[in-house]
Amino acid sequence: MATTASQKTAQAKIEYDAFLAVCPSHQLLDRISHKWVALILAALGSGPDCVGEPRPMRYSQLSRLLAGVSQKMLTQTLRSLERDGLISRTVVPTVPVTVSYELTELGLSLHQMMRGLKIWAETHMDDVLTNRAMHDTSTA
Repeated sequence: MATTASQKTAQAKIEYDAFLAVCPSHQLLDRISHKWVALILAALGSGPDCVGEPRPMRYSQLSRLLAGVSQKMLTQTLRSLERDGLISRTVVPTVPVTVSYELTELGLSLHQMMRGLKIWAETHMDDVLTNRAMHDTSTA
């Protein structure tokens, strides 16, 4: 009996296991574990002050908020997030053209986790630095 496309898709979903070398989720995990992805998703989900409701942000707002990101890296990351369906890009024909980015429903479903990761890193950075120093001293 022939397998339909929807049956194949359903079977593939059952077989998604990130611990397996052939699982396509590796590509997605690689993408979302990138620092700029995490910070962009946290920013778009909470606005420039990273508190509050999700709202659209212009490229220039994101660029100012994400200290250290190059134009090339920001552009590449935004394009990849748009391709994956995590953000949408809206172009308004003004002079000059206005472009804004916002989370899609799929992006919103990932936002809380990424925001939590950002907050965890900020909260525990002193602990990590202390542990690194103790480790480096004991192994020297």
